[in-house]
Amino acid sequence: MNGADLLRYARVHRGAAVLAGTAVVALLSAFFGGTDIALPSIGSGGVTTGVPYRQELPLLTAVFLSAALDGPMAAHDAMGASTMHRLRVAYCTALTVTVCAFSFGAEALANGPASGIVFVRSTVIWLGLALLSAGFLGQQLSWAVPLASVLFLVWYPLNWWDWTANPATDLFSWAVAAVALALGVTATAATPWRRKACSPAVKR
Repeated sequence: MNGADLLRYARVHRGAAVLAGTAVVALLSAFFGGTDIALPSIGSGGVTTGVPYRQELPLLTAVFLSAALDGPMAAHDAMGASTMHRLRVAYCTALTVTVCAFSFGAEALANGPASGIVFVRSTVIWLGLALLSAGFLGQQLSWAVPLASVLFLVWYPLNWWDWTANPATDLFSWAVAAVALALGVTATAATPWRRKACSPAVKR
């Protein structure tokens, strides 16, 4: 496996489209992220609250990243040998690191390094939830679980669980990021052939 293999894999798995989409999201956050979204809050008795766009935009970045696993070769990839899975992991890792680095840079220049860290942390959390959603509901519904979490956060904002508003050093939010990503990666790795290979019937 080399750089040429990764480039070929990226061409088939929407690499350019994912990079373009996530770059647009990062720039939107940098230029317009401070604008508040007026939303009703259940937790405040129906009083309208303002949620800055930059707190929710990482959701779009995460869904774009999860789309890199979909495409015309998705079923073939899931049935591939270990070499194919290593290529898949390398591609997804490189793509995620690239997107997070660009998003951090754009957000840090626009609103400071702490804001860039929070943006990346939210991206990691929602990426884990998007992968989890895709693993259980199908790739076309990778947005379902992240969207459910967003509705909860905007209805009950600024609480201890709100990772979009917690400071960059908040340990609970980083623990959520680690758990969400681990669950998402596990759900993605549990392809049909691996589940069958690990089942008791197959072992017998």
